[in-house]
Formats: sequence, structure tokens, C-alpha cells
Amino acid sequence: MNVTDRFLNYVTFDTQSDENSGVTPSTPGQMTFARYLKTELETLGLEEITLDENGYLFATLPANTDKEVPVIGFIAHLDTSPDMSGKEVSPRLVKAYDGKDIVLCREENIVLSPDQFPELLDHQGEDLIVTDGKTLLGADDKAGIAEIISAIEYLKEHPEIKHGKIRIGFNPDEEIGVGAHKFDVETFGCDWAYTMDGGELGELEFENFNAAHAKITFKGRNVHPGYAKNKMINSMLAANRLIRMLPEKETPGETEGYEGFFYLIGMEGNVEQTTLTYIIRDHDREKFENRKKIIEEAVEKINYEYDSPVASAEIRDQYYNMREKIEPVMHVIELAFRAMEEAGVKPRVKPIRGGTDGAQLSFKGLPCPNIFAGGLNFHGRYEFIPVQNMEKAMQVIIKIAELSAR
Repeated sequence: MNVTDRFLNYVTFDTQSDENSGVTPSTPGQMTFARYLKTELETLGLEEITLDENGYLFATLPANTDKEVPVIGFIAHLDTSPDMSGKEVSPRLVKAYDGKDIVLCREENIVLSPDQFPELLDHQGEDLIVTDGKTLLGADDKAGIAEIISAIEYLKEHPEIKHGKIRIGFNPDEEIGVGAHKFDVETFGCDWAYTMDGGELGELEFENFNAAHAKITFKGRNVHPGYAKNKMINSMLAANRLIRMLPEKETPGETEGYEGFFYLIGMEGNVEQTTLTYIIRDHDREKFENRKKIIEEAVEKINYEYDSPVASAEIRDQYYNMREKIEPVMHVIELAFRAMEEAGVKPRVKPIRGGTDGAQLSFKGLPCPNIFAGGLNFHGRYEFIPVQNMEKAMQVIIKIAELSAR
């Protein structure tokens, strides 16, 4: 089975994660998918295949050389984003893309257009896999899984390519920030690894955001509006006041590169109680800590203005920038850089404007930079992936394995 057919098969599994479930994996579909992959790995003849009760699937391609070679791992995640439905995904292959609008859903007038997504024009002449406009696609990260398994199958069928022991790992719940929490680094047993979870062709990433989650609760006081003077506290207005206190231009839609942000991802409320949910991001650790302080100071100011404990904040860190853990082992990056060049891919070293399991794994003792999986416009109906990107990602995995044994 080639990498495209694998991917088209994998996206039929509904594996959205759910941060409110309280269990691992957070949704049963992820375990269903993991069991399917376990059977596939067994059929391919891999060794040391394990699937634990939390949905962590590990397997080994044994070394075929007597040389002393590092043990390298390749990792991808089972879940898709809860931002949009991943149920009943209906992908379509657009052959030799002509640079024009792609109609995803004619009935609802959903169009993937280079006017809104100019990166489409970088892929003219290529074969694009798109959605039907009603779900996300799931290239994040089912493309990574398809690429890893296809590369391992290729190495198994071509014993003339010498390589050391290779471990592969597929984990749940990356999209809700807990994919690495129960990842057993010691059992995985690698000198270093790569997550195949990046975006566009050539991306090679060893810097990511420092990340925190903030839940801010506002308690109001409801009184009949005809008699409310000096008595009513409208929690929605208090929440709106706090929103206006945060830097207006420091949001995802206004930032790029190394610029951090406050991202309001949820708002729910009435007069009595309102909840705001933010994620806080910054590459710089000092600026990251300051962003959390800005939230705390805004809460204090609200309470001062209302002369009452109206607002409270729960802030928890999610992950940190992996750069500090990768810099002492830069040969890991140099190997991937060289593998890309030998595979005919121009490396694009850039910071991740997001997170990756590799960040948490790096802090757990497994250096784990991130390599492109090839998809674009993740987490929504306009997601797409060029077939050629998947094929190149697969070749990069093969080259890494080959180069590490030279």
C-alpha cells in the first residue's frame, strides 16, 4: 500500500480528542485506530509491538547492520483537533492542481481559493487531497503516521539500505496538550527521535511556544433591572472589561514569527457567571511569564474596580520551548537537515507557532525536534495536503535512517 492510499484509509477513522473527558485516550475512536495500526504493524512483520491501556503504540524495525548505530525514533499522534469535526471525513484528490479555486462544497458555497490561501499557488501541478468542506481532513497527524509506516515498510523491503534499530511511536491526545504525559520514554528506548507533525514541505523545527491555559471566571449579581442601581453586577460586562485590558494587537490574527499572543478560545456566560478561556503563547520564556502576569494583574484590577472579588483566574502551564534541550545535541538537527537535502528537499528551519509532543518529550529526556508532515491549513475545512509532500516526508525518514548508519 502506498503512502497516499494509507492516508486516505486512515482519515476514515474518527479520532478527535476531547479535553473534558478526563481519560486517556480521551476518546474511544483513538483506541480503535491504534488497534487497527497494531494489526497493520504485525502484518508488516515488525517486532516489540506494544499497545498499552492508554493508547500508546510502540514497535521496532530491527537493525540490519552490525555497526554501532544510535537507536532513532519516529513519532506521530493518533488524534485530530477538536476544533472541527473529524467524523465521516470525505477526502477528494485534485490531480495536477491548476492554480484556480477548488470548490469543496457547491451546495454551501465552500471554496478553497488562492485568494484567501495563496500557499495553494506553491503547489500548482501537484496532486492535492482536500476535504468536502464539512470536516477537517486529518493530515495533522494521520499524514505523519502514513509516512512513518510507509517508510518503515520500504526499509523492510530494501535490506540493501543499512540502518540501526528504529522505533516508532503513535500516541493519543496531542491536540489537547497531553500526548506526551503518559509516553514512556524509557520503554521507547531511543537516543533521540523526530515527530512527523510539521506543516509545509521542508519544515524543520526545534523551537516552539511556551504555552499556558487560562480559565477566568467572573461572578455577577443578578437583580431585577428596575431596581438594580448600585446592586447589579453583570458578569458579562466584567468579562468584556478584562478583554479590553489585554493588548489589542497581540492576538493570533495580528502576530507572526517569534511574536507571542493571547488567544481567546472560549466565552460562555450570563449575568450571574461568565467564563473566558485563553491560551497564552510566547517563544521567549521571560515574555511568557510576563503574559501570565498581565492576566493576573487584569483580574486584580477588575476586582479593585468592582470593589468585590468578581474575577478569579486559573492558569496552568502546558509545555515549554524545546530549544534549550535541543541546542546541546545539534547533531540531531544536522542529520535531519542533511537527510532533507539528499531527498531533494530544501530545509526550512523555523520556530513552531504552536506546540508539539516533541517539546514535552525533550523535557522528559528524549530530544525530539519536529519534521514536516506536509499538510496545510490544519484544524479546519480548508485543510489540504499535496501527495508529493507526503512522498518527500517518507523519503526524508528513509534518508535519516540511512545516514545514521553511515
